[in-house]
Amino acid sequence: MKVTFKLDTFEGPLDLLLHLIDQAEVDIYNIPIKEITDQYLEYLSQMQEMELDVTSEFLVMAATLLSIKSKMLLPKPPVIEMDDMMFEMEEEDPRSELVQKLIEYRKYKGIAEELREKEIERSLIFSREPADLSPYVPVVQENPVQGLHVADLLLAFQKALRKMASRNVVTKIRRDEVSVKDRMFQVVSVLEQQGGKMMFTRLLSDDFTREDVVVTFLALLELMKVKKIVCFQHRLFDDIVIEAREEVLLDGLPEDEINY
Repeated sequence: MKVTFKLDTFEGPLDLLLHLIDQAEVDIYNIPIKEITDQYLEYLSQMQEMELDVTSEFLVMAATLLSIKSKMLLPKPPVIEMDDMMFEMEEEDPRSELVQKLIEYRKYKGIAEELREKEIERSLIFSREPADLSPYVPVVQENPVQGLHVADLLLAFQKALRKMASRNVVTKIRRDEVSVKDRMFQVVSVLEQQGGKMMFTRLLSDDFTREDVVVTFLALLELMKVKKIVCFQHRLFDDIVIEAREEVLLDGLPEDEINY
C-alpha cells in the first residue's frame, strides 16, 4: 500500500518520526520498523525531488532506521541446552533506544505546545504602566491625642497653669537716668578739675551705655550753644578737644534754661 505524504515543515527527524507513527496509529513501544523506515525514506525522496534542503540530521536518522531494520531481520539466537534444561538467549530490542528518544521528544513537544498556547493567551492581554493612585486614597485625619490618657492631659494642664503663674509675675526695673542738665554740670565740673581743657574721651568710661553717650553729646551741644565751651579737632578723625571759656568758671551755668 502506497502512502502519500504532505510535505509539512518538521523541526527534525524525531518530529517526522512522531508524525509517521501518529498517522499510522501504531503503538510507540512496538513500532513496525519496516513500514516506518519505508515511509521515512519515501519522505526524504520527495524532499530531494522538490529540491528541499535535507539536513544531516535527517540522513543520520535514515541510517539509524536502516540499521535497526537490518538488526530486526537477523535470525534469533539459538536455544542453548544445559543439563536437560533449555535456555533462550535474551537479546535487547534494537528499537528501545529510538523509542526512548521518541518518548522524551513527545514529552518536551507537549510542554512546548502548552507554553505556546499560554503565550498566545498572554498576547491577547494588554497591560499598562502602573499609575500613581495616591491622590485617590482617602485622607484619614489622625487623632492628635491618640495614645494619651486622662492622667497625661491632667499633667499637661498643670504644667500650663504653672507657666501662666510665672508669666503673671511683674518685675519693675528702675533705671538711673541722667538728664542733660545734670550732665552739663558734670562736664563743667570735670573741666574745672582739668584746668579748663580736656579730651572728649576722658568724659566716657568703659561702663557707659549708649544713653550715656547720647546725653553727653547733647550736654556738649548745649554748652556750645550757650557759649560756655569750645570744641575743635587738630586733624580729621582726631579726638575732640573741649576747652572752657574763661567766664565759665566765674559765672557758672543758668539753671533755669535747661530743663531736660
